[in-house]
Amino acid sequence: MIYPKIPLAQTVITLCKAKNIKHIVLSPGSRNAPLTIGFTHDSFFKCYSIVDERCAGFFALGIAQQTKMPVALVCTSGSALLNYYPAISEAYYSNIPLAVISADRPEHLIGIGDGQTVNQKEVYKNHILYSANLKEDLKEGEAFKADENKLEKYLGLQQSIQQQNEIEINKAFNTALMHNGPVHINVPFDEPLYDRVEALTVKPNIIEAKTLDAPNENFREYATLWNNAKRKLVLVGVSNPNTIEQHFLEQLGNDASVIVLTETTSNLHHDSFFPSIDKLIAPLTDAEFELLQPDILLTFGGLVVSKKVKRFLRDYKPKEHWHVGNNNANDTFFVLNKHFKISENHFFSHLFMQTKCIESDYNTYWQKVMSTRRTKHAEYIQQIPFSDFKVFDILLKSIPNNSLFQVGNSSAIRYVQLFDINKTLQVFCNRGTSGIDGSTSTAIGAATTTDEQTVFVTGDLSFFYDSNALWNNYIPNNFRIIVINNTGGGIFRILPGHKNTDNFDTYFETKHHLNASHLCAMFGFDYLKANNESELKSNLKEFYTVTNTPKLLEVFTPSKINDTTLLDYFKAIK
Repeated sequence: MIYPKIPLAQTVITLCKAKNIKHIVLSPGSRNAPLTIGFTHDSFFKCYSIVDERCAGFFALGIAQQTKMPVALVCTSGSALLNYYPAISEAYYSNIPLAVISADRPEHLIGIGDGQTVNQKEVYKNHILYSANLKEDLKEGEAFKADENKLEKYLGLQQSIQQQNEIEINKAFNTALMHNGPVHINVPFDEPLYDRVEALTVKPNIIEAKTLDAPNENFREYATLWNNAKRKLVLVGVSNPNTIEQHFLEQLGNDASVIVLTETTSNLHHDSFFPSIDKLIAPLTDAEFELLQPDILLTFGGLVVSKKVKRFLRDYKPKEHWHVGNNNANDTFFVLNKHFKISENHFFSHLFMQTKCIESDYNTYWQKVMSTRRTKHAEYIQQIPFSDFKVFDILLKSIPNNSLFQVGNSSAIRYVQLFDINKTLQVFCNRGTSGIDGSTSTAIGAATTTDEQTVFVTGDLSFFYDSNALWNNYIPNNFRIIVINNTGGGIFRILPGHKNTDNFDTYFETKHHLNASHLCAMFGFDYLKANNESELKSNLKEFYTVTNTPKLLEVFTPSKINDTTLLDYFKAIK
């Protein structure tokens, strides 16, 4: 076996292995050479080389999103780790475990004008769960060999440094494992960086992650409130598939006093639940909002996409807002009064032992409203011209069963939210910071973890922004990208403001004349395009078939009618 000679590098690599951190995303560099040598010569690790660190960060995020385990990001010193920051902030707000391992200059070379050097300690200060700033190994000088006292002192200092580094590395990895978020380990190395040995010279101490004890909650008071409330609204944000045990979903679904609002990213399904929140609430009058206003709001999962439900619950506040989950509780509606810091299944198992279904017309009334909405939705789709809205209707019906469905941000996820999704799909979107910057890289990272087909739907600006994502040697052949190209940031046409001016076109919508064909030729993607409904349906027939290369389908839509088609939709379904 080949190892780096530097003991600190050996320690980091050995503890990665001990914590079962298998996926290592490396970006080329010299200062991180000791780490690269160790990781790439050990078959325990699955190593990826991604040149662009911003893409590497989101690629690792996609892997961690699917595996639910920390993924290590390894880079050289300087601006390299700054390029991870967008992915780090996404991981922080989406509760996804990442471990940044950044190589650094020795302390005496920092702040003196040396090349490729920035202040790396605490660089992610506001968006990190833990920062471990390690100490450089001491160097044994020739003088120590002739002076036993100096040698003894040296060995004592080195042992102290080694122990402190082991504690810090263990703490960082354990934090990522226990709290599902990003951590940073900053590792100083001095030259020589490329020396190798065939046996480990350290045996680091492994500190096991402690199991988090669930707090002892008294559910009696909350069960009483639940039993007395005739209008209970459950709002589910971003959730992983199969998070909630099915019998709890059945109990919620069969309670006439409960409405469960889910989003595409909730990955929860029941015949009595209400997906497509905006479809339900966008056309409501003030009187109807008062009828929907809950006595108790129960939330779980991550962040919520729908702006309309946020506005509703801020204007028509519930008497009680409870949030369930081990991660932070956001006071999104300014009325949060209880955070059950336990798992959702733990919560429901205790609450439902003391609650009962009560008589109420809450669910029945709104089921009738939603049924009418669905009918009008189908009628509207039949009469609209080829546009973003029509394209999403066609695309969502075409995605093969059991696909991993990754969705880009901005208008893409908002259109998807208006449709009832195939229940066999697993749906993901970067909703932590809701940025367009790394959606493609995340989708590719996620695709490497599964044999199922991965389908990624995105807008044109998001796709071109992250085009370096395709500079990647690990893209599976069954990976599919669908780019909705309306030649600009179409979502800005939906928002209030002056449109159809040079200022708007240039600085808000960002009009362009780009297409993806040359990128596909450069990166080895099969390229298909569609300019109308007939071409789209025809190309979709071969788009999902198995081939030896990934595929991209670019759909061109007319930007000038997309906004009116969407805005008219909410009038039509009233």
